[in-house]
Amino acid sequence: MRLRRTDLPSPDLLDIALALGSFGLFTLPVLIRGSGHGPTAAIVVLGAAAAVPLSVRRVAPVPVLVTVSLVLVVAALTDVGFTVFQSNAGPALGIAVLTVADRLPRAMSLRVAAAAVGLVTVAEVIAMQLHPATGQNAIELVLAIPAWLIGYAFGTRRQAERRLRTEAEERAREAERRVRAEERVRVSADVHDIVSHTLSMIAVRSGVARMVLEQRPDEALVALSAIETASRSALDELRAVLHSLRDGPGYPVGAGHPLTAGPAVERPTLAHIRSLVDDLRGAGYPISLALAADAGAPPPVAESAYRVVQEALTNVVRHAGRVPTSVEVERGPRGLTISVLNDVPIAGARRAGPGAGHGLAGMRNRVTLYEGTVAAGPRPDGGYAVCVCFPLPPKDATEHADRSGVRRRG
Repeated sequence: MRLRRTDLPSPDLLDIALALGSFGLFTLPVLIRGSGHGPTAAIVVLGAAAAVPLSVRRVAPVPVLVTVSLVLVVAALTDVGFTVFQSNAGPALGIAVLTVADRLPRAMSLRVAAAAVGLVTVAEVIAMQLHPATGQNAIELVLAIPAWLIGYAFGTRRQAERRLRTEAEERAREAERRVRAEERVRVSADVHDIVSHTLSMIAVRSGVARMVLEQRPDEALVALSAIETASRSALDELRAVLHSLRDGPGYPVGAGHPLTAGPAVERPTLAHIRSLVDDLRGAGYPISLALAADAGAPPPVAESAYRVVQEALTNVVRHAGRVPTSVEVERGPRGLTISVLNDVPIAGARRAGPGAGHGLAGMRNRVTLYEGTVAAGPRPDGGYAVCVCFPLPPKDATEHADRSGVRRRG
């Protein structure tokens, strides 16, 4: 955890200023006016010994308090007055007690401060008997009590601020971990959908090419061309997924990896569902599509909707064959709803092969990222249905908000 400047226990200008101010405002006037008790050398030495340690009060709070207390004890017992007030009243002991209360745990600071202030008070009481003419009193005790309370308040506030910073940093790290986890889910689902769909199409097209190669070579060439197009398209989509991972500091795009070369690839949208359905129609799959021209969604949701349709149609190719299939995409009051329904699989039909069951799991994970719902299962007539809903605000409300934002910006 990075410490702020106020947390660093090292001397700074404030501590140095406190030391200079303590000596300059409380001891120097005594030297200038000659109003102190005791030899001048003793006044200088004791005044400096009480003030100078304040410059390192946060580095060593306990030694500073002990030093200041001993100076006051010696001054009281030897009847040396090095400040302008009686009993050498000044800021030194109060600042030392405040620092101990600020920097140490409450119980420890109480024990240390009570011992130091108690020693000074005892010395002052003794000095009252030894030097009655000087007018000694227990003023240091009176000053030390509010100093400890203020220092304890400062320490409590500083610890609370540090705790809040730590919690905020932990929340930020947790949010980053959650974003990374969601990104891994999205990328793994994208890779699965791209590879699964492309390989299924390649399997179907290559089977067609093999069967008609000798009798209808032109049709075989069309199938091989479709395989080439699907492969290139899949490679471009995988490159786009890798770009999304490598668009960051420390892993720049185009850093020599073969899959990072080439032009940028447009991420799928709802409009790309038409070309997806058209490709399958070209392969002989009777698929109907109901996609309103005004159906829209935010780009992340639109891409996920495309992947849902892609995975559902891939499952039709893999498990059902060339059976009538309907695809409906609609933006309604509940949000963006998607339904893919296919009829009973054709018995004995050539298919792309069995799957491992990861497609529906990936679909659920993808939809869950947007708090959506997935319902997938057999239909009463023997077919299969996949129904997905991405919750979105009503389209009218979204358009109204967009128009309001345009008016405000205008």
